[in-house]
Amino acid sequence: MRYSFAIFATATLSTVSAFAPSLGVRTNPTFTKSLISSSTKIQMALTQDELKKMVGYKAVDDYVKSSMVVGLGTGSTAYFAVERLGELLKSGELTDIVAIPTSVRTKEQAESLGIPLVTLDTHSKLDVAIDGADEVDPDLNLVKGGGGALLREKMVEVCADKFIVIVDESKICDGLGPGFPIPVEITPFCHEHTLRTVGALPSCAGCNPVLRLGSSSNNQVDGEEIAVTDNGNYIVDLHFTEPIKDAPKMAAEIKGTVGVVDHGLFCGLTTAVIIAGSDGISVRE
Repeated sequence: MRYSFAIFATATLSTVSAFAPSLGVRTNPTFTKSLISSSTKIQMALTQDELKKMVGYKAVDDYVKSSMVVGLGTGSTAYFAVERLGELLKSGELTDIVAIPTSVRTKEQAESLGIPLVTLDTHSKLDVAIDGADEVDPDLNLVKGGGGALLREKMVEVCADKFIVIVDESKICDGLGPGFPIPVEITPFCHEHTLRTVGALPSCAGCNPVLRLGSSSNNQVDGEEIAVTDNGNYIVDLHFTEPIKDAPKMAAEIKGTVGVVDHGLFCGLTTAVIIAGSDGISVRE
């Protein structure tokens, strides 16, 4: 695994919107003089949303070029990548871009920004996909799907030549599982049976499978009705108290279970992870 570090800023930032674009290829001229070496930390505390904006902007600045087909992720971090793409298209710095959204929410945001949209039906090959993650392990395996869009995210991101993951440092972990439940999208038909079957898989030993209630866009119980995804399916969240020993094996066992549509383990797909933290921006490949 290769680690690289970007340059950081020490100037007082009135807004992160002034800061985020300066971290990529396209720089803000008024901010250039405030860049210093990677050994210096950011001299002000940034909020989690500001950190998310930094990595979202950097991903678009560094990896998206004109005439590309781009996969647009879903969630609070991917939101900023979509925002940046819209800005660069509006300014004319990017042209001839088409994008594929991974959820109804992302589709609506992209449309509001004037981003031309297509689907996998017409564009099965993508140049790059950019999305957040709920957890990232040392092998760059991911947990995704906290926002309920795991199926569409995976369908789009497996088709991309490059899959760029954008996170803040709170998402980095030593092992998947304890820090964030593993979401599994299942069919409504006999969903209680499927929930029990997944929970009894050898690789899932020790997990507590919980049917998601309320909104499908988060794994908190915020309603009494069963959460329904954009695809009309249900989600089971697998809660672990110990790190998963073999994420790829678990992914295969869950995927092979009848009644399972897909799951939130993304193994072997990541090209690079852009991480925002107290020491600035780092990239793992």
